Amino acid sequence: MRCDKVITYLRVFGTTMFGVSLLLAITAAYIMNYQFIKTDNYYFSFGLYGTILAVHLIIQSLFAFLEHKNMKRSLETPIKLNKTLALCIAAFQEDPNYLRKCLLSVKRLTYPGIKVIMVIDGNNEDDIYMMDIFGEIMGRDKAATYIWKSNFHHKGPDETDESYLESMQHVTRMVLSSKCVCIMQKWGGKREVMYTAFKALGRSVDYVQVCDSDTMLDPASSVEMVKVLEQDPMVGGVGGDVQILNKYESWISFLSSVRYWMAFNIERACQSYFGCVQCISGPLGMYRNSLLHDFIEDWYNQEFMGSQCSFGDDRHLTNRVLSLGYATKYTARSKCLTETPIRYLRWLNQQTRWSKSYFREWLYNAMWFHKHHLWMTYEAVITGFFPFFLIATVIQLFYRGRIWNILLFLLTVQLVGLIKSSFASCLRGNIVMVFMSFYSVLYMSSLLPAKMFAIATINKAGWGTSGRKTVVVNFIGLIPISVWVSILFGGVLYTIYQETKKPFSESEQTILIIGAILYACYWVMLLTLYVVLITKCGRRKKEQQYDMVLDV
Repeated sequence: MRCDKVITYLRVFGTTMFGVSLLLAITAAYIMNYQFIKTDNYYFSFGLYGTILAVHLIIQSLFAFLEHKNMKRSLETPIKLNKTLALCIAAFQEDPNYLRKCLLSVKRLTYPGIKVIMVIDGNNEDDIYMMDIFGEIMGRDKAATYIWKSNFHHKGPDETDESYLESMQHVTRMVLSSKCVCIMQKWGGKREVMYTAFKALGRSVDYVQVCDSDTMLDPASSVEMVKVLEQDPMVGGVGGDVQILNKYESWISFLSSVRYWMAFNIERACQSYFGCVQCISGPLGMYRNSLLHDFIEDWYNQEFMGSQCSFGDDRHLTNRVLSLGYATKYTARSKCLTETPIRYLRWLNQQTRWSKSYFREWLYNAMWFHKHHLWMTYEAVITGFFPFFLIATVIQLFYRGRIWNILLFLLTVQLVGLIKSSFASCLRGNIVMVFMSFYSVLYMSSLLPAKMFAIATINKAGWGTSGRKTVVVNFIGLIPISVWVSILFGGVLYTIYQETKKPFSESEQTILIIGAILYACYWVMLLTLYVVLITKCGRRKKEQQYDMVLDV
């Protein structure tokens, strides 16, 4: 026992020193600005900090590739599908068409004897349509339904202590005795909805799968995740490949679709190689039920800076699994399609909410670095501090007073995006990933300031995005974008002012013209490709009704 404590202290000290040393090394490389390659007048340079980032991308891609090979080998491992499984669907003001698609996909799941529980966040008359759709799709003779005035933490109006206790017992009995259950309950947020399903199930099943009500599940999605949990008893949770259902509805949803593929099949695949996936997404995830009930109360009652947390439910659920020393994995063999915002403002609010949970959970996650592979510490430092270095770089380049610095920055952003997207295209076997380079512009112009705004407002609660039946527009997300644009515009004006003081040399004029032509050619080529391949293809795809997940 004493020896175990000593080993734990040593691991805590070791991972802490590794993380601090890594951060100091990156900071020193950035501040020193040591250049391996540079031209006269610094028209082009490649330094130590850039090398660190390039090596990171190469290593990350390599381990992602190796993990995909491991996934293919898992096909050869036969398992018995004799473990009990419950699917928990969280619903809130869902679009009726998406909900129907979700439930139809649930009916086609190939895992035998799966229990389905849908909990609706809200019990007003406006919410009854979701329960009606559940009965319509799942079968009114098979579906058990209940409109609950309360939830497990808050009594409804006119509810006595006795009737409240009786209603909780009724919910539990109904969940345990029925294969298909739909519960409407007092509004409390997504975490309250998930808690109801987990609590009512108790320890009656081996595995619990989570799903959102806007998600279409591939028929084999449950089977593939069970395979991962069955292969290693030290894997506590597993997530699947989340693709976009409405990718052709707008440019924002299309760019989200290529970003999702990169996030899951490169970033999370790499994390999975080391058993430390940091977020099992809500649309498609599975956990060992025995672990859920070791921390369900702590998970529900999570607080940050004195306030109870109301977002980041899935990320914190993953972190709770990691805190127990269990591994978390990703499998590309389990797939689903889910809805994503098609309007810029709604997407921005979603990303701000996700960024809040990322930075909050980063702090919680840091307490368990010592229980996992060093890669978890390494990646947390690299990804956690990268936005700050990037902002400093952008401001520095925009206020140096040279137009070439700004143009070189724009060219570099697109070049890095093209390199990453070209590798992704090869790995996926689909040229559509080349448009990932477009996303870099969205990241620089919108997501970067949104991350800073998320940190500034990290303790503000709320869903962040509205239900899909009634979309509420929130303009607050435009505040950081406006500030960021003002800063960059000020840099451009300052640069123009500085450049007018002295005439361009002939060599500088040539470099600027070549750079501007290259940048313009990039946009003409990619936009033409987008119009030809995506816009026309999207018109055809939107007319089709998908019966299963298609990777197109």
